[in-house]
Amino acid sequence: MDINYSAITKDSFVELQVKDDNFRDNEQLKPNSNDDLEADDIDLDNLPLIFGQNKSGSGVYGAVFNLTTTIIGAGIMALPATMKVLGLVVGVVLIFLMGVLSEISVELLVRFSVQCKAASYGEVVQAALGKTAKILSELCIIVNNAGVLVVYLIITGDVLSGSIRHTGVFDQWLGHGMWDHRKLVILIILVVFLAPLCAMDKIDSLSMSSAASVALAVVFVVVAFTIAFIKLVEGKIEAPRMTPDFGSKRAILDLLVVIPIMSNAYVCHFNVQPIYNELEGRSPQKMNRVSRITSVICVLVYASTAIAGYLLFGKDTESDILTNFDKDLGIRFSTALNYIVRVGYVFHLVLVFPVIHFSLRQTVDALLFEGSAPLTESRKRCLALTAVLLALLYFGSTVIPNIWTAFKFTGATTAVSLGYTFPSLIALRLSKEGGSGLSVREKILSWFMLILAIIVSIVGVGGNIYSMSSKGD
Repeated sequence: MDINYSAITKDSFVELQVKDDNFRDNEQLKPNSNDDLEADDIDLDNLPLIFGQNKSGSGVYGAVFNLTTTIIGAGIMALPATMKVLGLVVGVVLIFLMGVLSEISVELLVRFSVQCKAASYGEVVQAALGKTAKILSELCIIVNNAGVLVVYLIITGDVLSGSIRHTGVFDQWLGHGMWDHRKLVILIILVVFLAPLCAMDKIDSLSMSSAASVALAVVFVVVAFTIAFIKLVEGKIEAPRMTPDFGSKRAILDLLVVIPIMSNAYVCHFNVQPIYNELEGRSPQKMNRVSRITSVICVLVYASTAIAGYLLFGKDTESDILTNFDKDLGIRFSTALNYIVRVGYVFHLVLVFPVIHFSLRQTVDALLFEGSAPLTESRKRCLALTAVLLALLYFGSTVIPNIWTAFKFTGATTAVSLGYTFPSLIALRLSKEGGSGLSVREKILSWFMLILAIIVSIVGVGGNIYSMSSKGD
């Protein structure tokens, strides 16, 4: 057969007439100026399935779930005990004020992180305060997050295995045996459930588990509030204290150490930059929207939990409110509700754990392997760090007695520093270097947060030391 076609030279190109509303008529698809590649150099197996912009990242609500999960963790369990010390009125007011201050500090942190193009908490601290401050901030994140994760494991052990004064879920279901040994239960939870989630190398991968954890926290709040309301209507609840008790030396000492525990409840700042980095179409305005929605959710959940928990158990409220749910609540279906509350919150902590662990691992990596490739590009280093950190956290959960002890120290030192001291110093320092300056109101709030943080740290640490020495005597 005669073929009337001639070969096309490499230098030529074909003009295509595109019939599509998304393109101009007669638009030419011109060759690349660097188009000196041979056709044989193209590996078809490595071509992407879809050409165009890669729209990966977290949406607003995925970011809200991750940030909310960072905040609502074990701290919620200690809030009813703070009501016992502060009284309902002062306690609720402080929950609201701490939430407002935390939201302001997050917005300042986001603004100045964008201004100096910082990708992590340590980087923005270094830009404002220098290398030494960066290392100090990273140590604060490590101590704070490690302390929080140890608390999660302690609560898991308390709920499932029980403690000296409280019966665990496994005891009630199966009786005493090897299966309710505290250290064994925590180890199994760590290896079977936590390790696979902690092995994730991107925080956006945890959005669905974060959403589930928020839902479980809401279930806990709804159940506790419903029980408290029923008992209040039936007249089975004692009149709660409305204001702090100043009648004894012990009461005043408790008051000094409870404020740091309250401030610890809202610390999420170490995860702000990772969440912002993975936010689709990120901007300070979009991240501020995320933090405001999160703050509203957390204030409502915290206030509801603190009020309901304190009304239910009054002066018998434990530092870990979950341990109170091992007895008859005095209403119908009490046993079933007890199991729902305790087991549901254990699952919540299991889902929260990887989010806090993510920033802990990132910070340890930045401190020990500065200048190395990111963890997302080094799977072996990521898994090795995860294994070592989980082993250390497990050891910590076996030697620290209770969550009150952990929260008293982290709340008075690292939590206050991360949530208020560093953000206020960053804002005051970087606002003088051009870019995004502070308004008069923002300067006043920054100075207020700084002074408050210093006072809380001094009073909290002093109160903790005095409390320990008093017990020693």
